[in-house]
This record gives sequence, structure tokens and C-alpha cells, in this order.
Amino acid sequence: MTPMLPKNCSACVSLRFHPRSIRSVTPPANNDRMNSNTQTIRTNRSLQVATRRLGDTGCIFLGLAVASVVGQALTREQFFVLGLTFSLIYWICSEATANYRAWRGSTLISETACAWITWGTTLICGIVIGAMFQYGSGLTRFSFAAWTVLTAVLLVMLRSTLRTVSAMMFSRGIGARGYAIVGVTDIGIQLAKNIADSPHLGLQLSGFYDDRPSDRTISLPGTVGSRLGTVSELLAETRAGNIQHIYITFPMRAENRIRDVLTKLADTTASVYVVPDFFVFELLHSRWNNILGIPTVSIFENPFYGVDGIAKRTLDLIFSAGLIVVLAIPMAIVALAVKLSSPGPVLFKQKRYGLDGKEIPVWKFRSMKVCENGAKVTQATKNDSRVTKVGKFIRKTSLDELPQLFNVFAGDMSLVGPRPHATAHNEQYRKLIRGYMLRHKVKPGITGLAQVEGYRGETDTLEKMAKRVEFDHRYIRDWNIWLDFKILFRTIFVVFTGENAY
Repeated sequence: MTPMLPKNCSACVSLRFHPRSIRSVTPPANNDRMNSNTQTIRTNRSLQVATRRLGDTGCIFLGLAVASVVGQALTREQFFVLGLTFSLIYWICSEATANYRAWRGSTLISETACAWITWGTTLICGIVIGAMFQYGSGLTRFSFAAWTVLTAVLLVMLRSTLRTVSAMMFSRGIGARGYAIVGVTDIGIQLAKNIADSPHLGLQLSGFYDDRPSDRTISLPGTVGSRLGTVSELLAETRAGNIQHIYITFPMRAENRIRDVLTKLADTTASVYVVPDFFVFELLHSRWNNILGIPTVSIFENPFYGVDGIAKRTLDLIFSAGLIVVLAIPMAIVALAVKLSSPGPVLFKQKRYGLDGKEIPVWKFRSMKVCENGAKVTQATKNDSRVTKVGKFIRKTSLDELPQLFNVFAGDMSLVGPRPHATAHNEQYRKLIRGYMLRHKVKPGITGLAQVEGYRGETDTLEKMAKRVEFDHRYIRDWNIWLDFKILFRTIFVVFTGENAY
């Protein structure tokens, strides 16, 4: 399996050297290993960050100026007080949302979403502060709405422009920097592909270097570059100023080889990066952490922390509350039909695994003559004799799932996420499918990526269940708020087709 470097996090550990810092290569004594200051990893502050900060401030002021012209004109004092106050709040909120993180390799959509969340948070904080100090902004509701929308549009335009300009400059060799990869490995090949797909990084591949003979390394595809020589030849090129960045892609088990290469590269002024090969693992929304200078990276992680978690929970609350109100009458009709069609309760409560594998009660309209909730639960099949006449209709149209809106509102479930399975099925498949329980790193959902990709309904083979789990993992790994909207939109068409629902 070819490893995939995640594009939403830093893939490399940067090691910078000067003549007196060779201790970064040589391990300190055992009792000093954890206290050595040379082991701390820091985040770089680039010119792009300063440009984005100033650009965002300009967007806020420009949006306010246009809104003031088209709406109600502000005095000079009001204009500058509002502009400076909201710019300051925006900068503070940016620290909380990591708006000015290194977006290298990330998509424009991800960067834009973070900017919009930051701007929305800024507006809320600004309104609250204004109310506390009883300060009148001088803006009408129309002008304030115009300012909100205009600034949001300008923030997108700024980021798109910066990326386009950077890519154009680098493609013409302006400011582009040469880089080399030490180690002809799968992870090195994937790294070269990822950098090639990110022209705004301004990196141009010189080639691969490796001391091992060709028969001990894999073959390089012609599309990613060529093997130019040994590490000694790389040193000569680096000292000549032809290479400014070097990425070491040896496996982590080759510690001595990595240490030897680092010792040699300490005699150059190149920026050196180590690419850990733990990216060959099944990563679920990985992120870097730092514990008093010791870097850690998550392998299995819940993506809904901080602003992302607030955004998803807000979406769940607003949509579930709205749908409960809008669908109250249809749900009452379904409940009456279930009650009159066959003896038994209207609602069926089944124990299923929720977030972190904790059992939760999941509600559905009863669609069968039986209510299985024990150690053995038989999945519904086509023309299942247990399904009632009303049950067949509500299962095909997914109306039986509507009570789960109350699960969403209560916080046990989400609108979008891996579909919860009966506890008995969880215990069965966790022994058969590797990483099955990782789908419980997030809240289960009424709909999910697997369902809109064709894996809805019965999983009568192990291969089908494995494929569903694969899509659940992909959802967790690639999650963003726009993916939720896309899945919700596609769910409408899936429900109307009624495919695999019986």
C-alpha cells in the first residue's frame, strides 16, 4: 500500500543546525534527554503570515467602507473605531481558530472555511462587547449585513489571490527553492507527488539521493524525478547553493542511518526535514501536539475539537430542532400508522455504540413484528417476513429513522457520521474487520458517507461491511463542515431512489 501524506497537517519535522548545535544530532545523556532545549520543535513565522494578517485587516476596513457607502455613512471616528476594534478581535480569534497556521498543502476550501469561522466569531464577540459597553456602531442592519457578506467575500478573494500569485511566481522561477529527497522510498515518492500538486509551496525537485545500491531500493516512476547520486554528492550540490531544502524519508527503524545523514548535513546551511514513516498507518484526522517541547502526533483522533467541534454541534442543533418542528405532523402520522398496522410499541429503542464505544439508546419507528435487542440481531433482508406493510414503506423512505432527530438534539448522535450498528453486530465485526471500532471515534449519524456511496441497508457479506467501514474511516480522516453539507444534500437523492432499503 502506497502511503498517503495527509495534506491538512505538517508532514515533516524540521531540524535546523548551526555549528554549535550538533548536539541536536548526538543524543544527550539519559538523565538529560528529556530536558535538552535542543529537542524543542517550533513553528515558523513566515512573511506569508504577516501578509495575510495585514490583508485580512484591509478586507475588514474595505468591507466596512463599501457597506458605509451603500448603506448609512459613518463618521470618521465611527469608521476607525469599528474597523480597529473588529480587526483586533479578529486577530485574537485567529489565535483560537489557528487561522494563521501554515496552510501548506491544504485546500483553499479548508483555509477559507477557517477564515469564515474566525470572521463569524469576531462578529459575535464584537456585538457582545458593543452591548456590554452600550456603544452604538452607527450602522443600520442592512449596512451591517452588507459588511458581513462583503468582508467574507474579500477574505476568500485575498486567499485565492495570494495562492495564485505565489504559484505564478514560483512557476517562473521567482523565489522558487530547490529541494532534494534523501531515500528512495514509497513515502519519498508520495512526498514528491504531494509537493508537485502544491505549486504555491515554491519547491522544485532536484532529485533523489541514496547511498544504497539500486537493487536494494524501489524503482522511481518517471513522473516524480530521478535518482541523482549518493549523500556525498548531495552535500556537494548543497554547498554549491543549488539545494536549499532536504527531506529525509528513511523508515524510522533506520535511526543510525538518519543520524549519519544529519551529521553530514550539519556542515551545510540547508533546511533539513525528517519525514516520519508513521504515515503508512491508518491515520484518522492526525494532528501535531507539543508537550513541553516533546512533539507527538495522533494516529487515531477525533477531528471535532475546538472550533470544528462547535461548528458541527451548532449545525446539528439548528438542523435537528428545525426538522423536528417541520416534521412534527408527518412523524405523528407515521406513529399513528405504525400503531394501527400491527400490535406493539410505536417506537423501537435499540442499544447501539455511540462516541468512544459507549452504549446509547437509538430510537426508530417500529417497522417489524419483533423488537430484537439482545446478543443476536438478524439484519433485515429483501422480502423479510418480519417487516410489516407500513414498516416496508417507512424503511424504504427512511421515515423510520426520523425519531433519531431527538438523539441528535440530545447530543448522542449527529446528523452526519458513521451509521450506528446493533451492539451484537459491533461485537461480531470488531473481531473480523481491522480498525472496525475506530468508526466510534466520532458520534454516529443518521446518514453518512458510506450510505451515499452505495453501502446503505443490508451488509450480507463481510466485504460489504468492510467497505462501509472504509468509507466511515475516510469520513473521519477527511472531515470538514462542507463534507457534511454535501452528504446531507446527496442523502435526499438516496432516500428518493430507495436503493438497498428494505
